[in-house]
Amino acid sequence: MAKVIAVLNQKGGVGKTTSAVNLAAAVGKKGSRVLLIDIDPQGNATSGLGVNKRELEKSSYDVIINGTPAKDVILKTDFDNLWLLPAHMNLAGADLELVDMEKRESKLKNAVALIKADYDFIFMDCPPSLGLITLNALCAADSVLVPIQCEYYALEGLSQLIATIRQVKRRYNPMIEIEGVLLTMFDGRLNLTHQVVDQLKEYFPKKVYSTPIPRNVKLSEAPSFGQPIMYYDKRSKGTEAYMDVADEFLRKN
Repeated sequence: MAKVIAVLNQKGGVGKTTSAVNLAAAVGKKGSRVLLIDIDPQGNATSGLGVNKRELEKSSYDVIINGTPAKDVILKTDFDNLWLLPAHMNLAGADLELVDMEKRESKLKNAVALIKADYDFIFMDCPPSLGLITLNALCAADSVLVPIQCEYYALEGLSQLIATIRQVKRRYNPMIEIEGVLLTMFDGRLNLTHQVVDQLKEYFPKKVYSTPIPRNVKLSEAPSFGQPIMYYDKRSKGTEAYMDVADEFLRKN
């Protein structure tokens, strides 16, 4: 049965989608069967794996709102052991549509339960907000991976995110845990970077991944070619970092 990991930070621009795409691809490359579920209305994880959002007949919107079986929507990507449940921009209105539905927080959990046996790991790229789609992800997830940019403002929204996870744990999903904290856009030359890292290690003992993700031009370029970094440029620092994070992730699991 697959472990389900929500990749989540309600602050945008922290490398959330980059981490979801590249960690899923790296874990797949190392031999595990991986599904990436894109539930971010921007659909960047979908296009980052070379899928044209405009040509989709079905998407994660249909799974959450219309009850379409996930297996009818999942696509095999061009990358090793990696499948995708794609997102379409119509997901942007899904939070409003969910408001009046019964058991609105369990739509994604019920859909994922039917496909868990087909994969080793399921990663979910969540919206950069704490709305009903994100609540669905937290109810479906076994754990939450938090990508955090090494800057002052990154710490500000963290307490709100942790409070939300605690609330979900208390009310809906008693099994959910913090998978880990992933340091992104890391620049070791800056004092502030090290101060933020020290604070995070204090706040999340034993949860901060030892491999940080550096600022890297190739990492920024790869999505426009529809490829994870290890397929776009296997010698880049970004590739090395995500493959190391995948090793650490697999050791923990």
